[in-house]
Amino acid sequence: MAMMRLRREDPRVVGSFRLHRRLGAGGMGVVYLGSDRRGQRVALKVIRPDLAEDQEFRSRFAREVSAARRIRGGCTARLVAADLEADRPWFATQYVPGPSLHDKVAEEGPLSAADVAAIGAALSEGLVAVHEAGVVHRDLKPSNILLSPKGPRIIDFGIAWATGASTLTHVGTAVGSPGFLAPEQVRGAAVTPATDVFALGATLAYAAMADSPFGHGSSEVMLYRVVHEEPQLHGVPDALAPLVRACLAKDPEERPSTLQLSMRLKEIAAREAQGLSDARPPATRPAARPVDDRPTGRLTERYTERTTQGRTPAPGARGAQAPRASSPRHPARAPRTGGGGRTASRPGVRTGAGGGMRPANPRLLRQRIFVFVVVTLIVLLGIAAAQGLQG
Repeated sequence: MAMMRLRREDPRVVGSFRLHRRLGAGGMGVVYLGSDRRGQRVALKVIRPDLAEDQEFRSRFAREVSAARRIRGGCTARLVAADLEADRPWFATQYVPGPSLHDKVAEEGPLSAADVAAIGAALSEGLVAVHEAGVVHRDLKPSNILLSPKGPRIIDFGIAWATGASTLTHVGTAVGSPGFLAPEQVRGAAVTPATDVFALGATLAYAAMADSPFGHGSSEVMLYRVVHEEPQLHGVPDALAPLVRACLAKDPEERPSTLQLSMRLKEIAAREAQGLSDARPPATRPAARPVDDRPTGRLTERYTERTTQGRTPAPGARGAQAPRASSPRHPARAPRTGGGGRTASRPGVRTGAGGGMRPANPRLLRQRIFVFVVVTLIVLLGIAAAQGLQG
């Protein structure tokens, strides 16, 4: 979060807190970075001097403090102290380090689908706690979301819903942010938890596109688009677009609940994160080996027999047609065939009569010897017959 030096008109001490820097300023007051005597850092909000005498602004400030006290869980900054009766009412919450979602997107560009879904899941789960406390934020937007190391936090409940609260304007000051206000807020209708769902949908679209789904323009133009035109979601990833569009439905009844939204976004975040992991080439997975390079077994034996048909056998051959230089099967490595169907001999294995190895197929060897003897006799008889004819 950007910090600025204190100005001359800024107080140096408020309550028991010493102020160090400015964190920001809004329509209601200024937010400072302060610390107590123990060194605990706080974000301390002080109402503007010109509004301190306005009773409705004091009431709105009191609603913000009341909302902060009622909400439980880690989705918001914890209330530390407050003084609503001071000349300039103030309250202090736990300081949340980290940039706002608006600043992060402005500096780094659109977030990935996995990051948008993860942030949205945490925010929707936080809104469940907010709504269970009977509070509607009414001004959820990227600048009111801080990205702390422990997860996103929702801040600034200054216009949180309360009975009789003004919906759009007060003393010429717009309440809410065009482009993130729900249509029912623009029309002046009652706000409900679905109002925050609409704002969350617009916020997630901004995080995915680095732009508002309703474009840019004056407040009047933006409010008209929110009520009458469909959002532009061309830059939203396909995994998120249908859910974001559902959040931005004009009719509050058609929007998903915060609980449904939380569960669905968690699923998308997990799937997208897994997809990114699967897209990376595996570092340790071995490459697929060809069939003839598999560990030795029956399949390899049959494949070797087929690739060596018609070749002269040697003692120790295996199968019906053995390779020229074969050997007993090695337990850790299979025979590999080369370009001409040649089978490489395994190292460290001797073959032949002196090898002391039993032939893999004695019957086949005897058949070969028998054929060799018969052929030799026929040749000899042929030669003898030829010599007789010549005599």
